[in-house]
Amino acid sequence: MEQSKNPKGHTNLLRIVSGILLLIFFLSLPSPAQKQDKKALELKKKKQKKDIELAEQLLKETKQGKTKTLNTLVALNKNIEKREEYISTINSEIGLMSHQIDENNNTIQALHGDIGKLKKEYARMVYFAYKNRDNYDKMMFVFAASDFNQAYKRLKYIQEYNEARKKQILSISNKQHELGQQVQDLEQKKSEKKDLLGNQEVEKKDLTAKKTEKEELLSDLQQKEVQLKKDLEKKKRDAEKTELAIQALIKAEIERQQKLAAEAAEKASRSEAPSENKNKTVVKASPKYHLSKDEMDVNLNFSSNKGKLPMPVIQGMITESFGEHPHPTISNIHTFNNGITISTGKGSLARCIFQGEVTGVTSIPGVGKLVIIRHGEYLSVYSNLDEVYVQTGDKVKAKQNIGKIQFDADEGKTEMNLQIWKGQNKLNPEEWLFKE
Repeated sequence: MEQSKNPKGHTNLLRIVSGILLLIFFLSLPSPAQKQDKKALELKKKKQKKDIELAEQLLKETKQGKTKTLNTLVALNKNIEKREEYISTINSEIGLMSHQIDENNNTIQALHGDIGKLKKEYARMVYFAYKNRDNYDKMMFVFAASDFNQAYKRLKYIQEYNEARKKQILSISNKQHELGQQVQDLEQKKSEKKDLLGNQEVEKKDLTAKKTEKEELLSDLQQKEVQLKKDLEKKKRDAEKTELAIQALIKAEIERQQKLAAEAAEKASRSEAPSENKNKTVVKASPKYHLSKDEMDVNLNFSSNKGKLPMPVIQGMITESFGEHPHPTISNIHTFNNGITISTGKGSLARCIFQGEVTGVTSIPGVGKLVIIRHGEYLSVYSNLDEVYVQTGDKVKAKQNIGKIQFDADEGKTEMNLQIWKGQNKLNPEEWLFKE
């Protein structure tokens, strides 16, 4: 009777051991979400570090200008903004690292407990094997079965039990190896966290220094309110000149396209008219401009790429967004931008944001040159250029260089303005550009 109970007891034992092994297996699996989060944070931090380097370069160039101007404050504000973003990402990375360290500690504790359980179960197996070490007893256990089917099951049980012992030894060895790796990984994460904390401290000191510099500059600029208002008036006049030039070019382009459409319609009407009516004069209103098939394709592609278009410079940052903004130093004064202002390094080139056709190139006295490129019924406008490499009628590709951006030696700045129009309506270019 005692032997007949053993198989059931040891079968339960094997179930317990199998359950423990499965539990350990799933607990030890790495979290894909955590790996993804860590990688995303590292990529974000790398991008932000490049932004800080560019912001430092732009700030350095503005400081080399003849006078401290509002542009220096803009560059300084951008520098501070990028540093705050970088510190925020470091904080997120430290938080993630702390969570991973806690998980490592929990896993190490669980592994210690699991290894202890596995060793106890193995000891029970060894003890059972010792008690049943006589081959004669094993054979009697098999032959004592009531039928052949039960005898086969008992023989199979003995074979599986022996195999389970081997697996148990391997499991203990694997878990001990895994425990060693977890301890090593924990030490590495602690070291990484220490480095991050050190980096965070350095960045905070740099940020504090930039904020102090900003306060000093702000105080200095507030003493020059009269000059700032003069500069603001000049900026408004330049913006108005640019706006008038753009509107004139757009109007001329629409009229040109309407004329082409009218000529095409007249030609089609003549070819379809009966021979007896050839001498009659038919007066028709000029049709509205309709896009050709190729233009429709470009138009559709442009609109479907909203939020995916490249920056009009290889490396640069938006220093003034679309629309109305309060003046950074003069109270109750607002400025308005018909597009976005992008600051970049001295000598940088402007590039086309999407394939299209150059429909306008002009020079504005005291402001610089501008280029208009048509993408179906959409238009992109690039202003404050020093040199232009394209001419009206040219077909251009995305990212093709179209001109060199003007450098202002007095203020030490290199910036361009990008506008996007649909017909005669201004759109916010920032919504169309790809944000890395």
